[in-house]
Amino acid sequence: MADDILPLSSAFKDATEAEWLAAVEKALKGKGIDTITRVTADGLKVHPLYRESDFPSATDPLGTPGAAPYLRGPTAAPDAWLPWDIRQAFTHPDPATTNAEILRDLERGVSSVELTLDPAGENGVQILSLADLQATLAGVDASIATIALDPVDEPGFVAAGLVATWAEGAADPAALKLAFNLDPLGALARTGTLAASLDDTFAALADTLARLAPFTGASLMRIDARMVHEAGGSDAQELGALIASAVDTLRRLPDAELTALAPRIGFTLALDANYGLGVAKLRAARRLWARCLELLDVTPVPMRIQATTSARMLTRYDAWTNMLRCTTAAFAGAIGGADIVTVRPFNSALGVPEELGRRIARNTQIIAMEESQLGRVADPAGGAWFTETFAEDLAKAAWEEFQNIEREGGYATSLLSGAFQDRVITVRDARAKDIAKRKVPITGVTEFPTLDAIDAPISDAATPRPAPAAPAPALTCTPLAPVHLAAPFESLRDTAPAAKKAPTIFLATLGPVAEHSARADFARNLFAAGGLAAKEPPVAPKTASELASAFKASGCHIVVLCGSDTRYPDEAEAAATALKAAGARHVWLAGKFEAPGIDSNIFMGCDVLHTLKLAHAELGLSQ
Repeated sequence: MADDILPLSSAFKDATEAEWLAAVEKALKGKGIDTITRVTADGLKVHPLYRESDFPSATDPLGTPGAAPYLRGPTAAPDAWLPWDIRQAFTHPDPATTNAEILRDLERGVSSVELTLDPAGENGVQILSLADLQATLAGVDASIATIALDPVDEPGFVAAGLVATWAEGAADPAALKLAFNLDPLGALARTGTLAASLDDTFAALADTLARLAPFTGASLMRIDARMVHEAGGSDAQELGALIASAVDTLRRLPDAELTALAPRIGFTLALDANYGLGVAKLRAARRLWARCLELLDVTPVPMRIQATTSARMLTRYDAWTNMLRCTTAAFAGAIGGADIVTVRPFNSALGVPEELGRRIARNTQIIAMEESQLGRVADPAGGAWFTETFAEDLAKAAWEEFQNIEREGGYATSLLSGAFQDRVITVRDARAKDIAKRKVPITGVTEFPTLDAIDAPISDAATPRPAPAAPAPALTCTPLAPVHLAAPFESLRDTAPAAKKAPTIFLATLGPVAEHSARADFARNLFAAGGLAAKEPPVAPKTASELASAFKASGCHIVVLCGSDTRYPDEAEAAATALKAAGARHVWLAGKFEAPGIDSNIFMGCDVLHTLKLAHAELGLSQ
């Protein structure tokens, strides 16, 4: 075997950028490269080509991994056995069931536990007393596996107090791995309420921090911006809120020693299936926090980031596709340098996940770590021209959002006034319009829907115990309520199976199969997104009267005409008229051709959601 590297590229001449651009323009038929430049929800451009001139990677401007100000992560050598923390979230309301799940998952590769706590038992583990907590954590060694808290309805003071009492019974409480995750402003943003005024809330935070001081190995506070993402916000809004929440929290703790507190703060972000932007978001977060520490005159410390896969991207229909979404998000977390990664079970949008959902969630990370070896290299995305350039663009956009929030009086004041929520709603509504037109596709729901998909399993429902009534809140604001991107289409799918007869639409095809098959497939998939099955003539009709007879025999009430642009001028009007005479309530045409008898058109870029609602109305399907 030769020792020299064989330069295969030497057989090809070097291509210039001008030649590449010429080839692109030829492929785009003269439309120009701007037509394949994408624009994000923040108005940032994603170009098809990046180069050294965009980010001078050869000079290593961000330093090296493990070096202050830690823009490229906390370490130059990832842990060989656990390059990131595999943290599993547990949501079953019954403490005993949750305990069995925790022990099973820890045995099978999970490295830390996150308890989603809900006193009502509707959206998390129902822990109402120390006995409940002891039952939940029986047999769990917190000196090995971190116990992290994720309260649903409060800043974490009650939960932290229970865990502190539980931990004080250990032989060495300081050695326990705990993440109390106190987050008053996150609770305000998520729930829209606080039980006390801001002054009293932060006084309680200071008191709680003082009580937790003996747990020297614990993470004390969490700055959580996931609710911004889950409410439909953009990446820059999520990052801007993250930094604004951190700054406002530290500002309201005037007696805190920031240098000592900073290393004990965790940050949590959401990652969706766009892994390129997800990696850039994590890198942008490090730049933003490093800048804040510099302005606060705090010694640089690594930013500890927990990345959680997005809930808003998950679908209820064809939930199996969520495995792919969660895998790409987990990939972004690993490549982007997240210290902790939490993968939601693929079936969590349907209810409380059972063993299959949790097994796939943990194994997604184990395979990425052990087989794909994504943690073998420190900062694997470092120096990538797109990643670094877009991370910088995103950091600047997030800093502008942070400045907007500061001008409004800080994160808490902006939330209480509703100003920040209004900006999130603007982005959410714009994205909803794109989803309605399938400019933002959702596989399995708006694209390639499967009407006979097998349902994913979920855990048996448990009846929560009676919970004490929550006190009246002292502060209220509009909460950043979570959304599901697929919800408008899924609500239509919900009504279709409830019909006495399976709802269908008739595909009225014109001409031979070669002419109409593409548009027939387009129409079939479009209406399937609303739960409507398509019926076609058993034999291709040759005349308008044959088409009308086939429609009448089908038992359908609505029709879509599918043919070629060259055939429509001669046959579409006659076909539509015959179909109307045969009882068709509404006639669509696949394409943009218009003629008497044609009520509506479907085409690439049309409002699919409006079309499906209209079809449901014509069929008498109630919402």
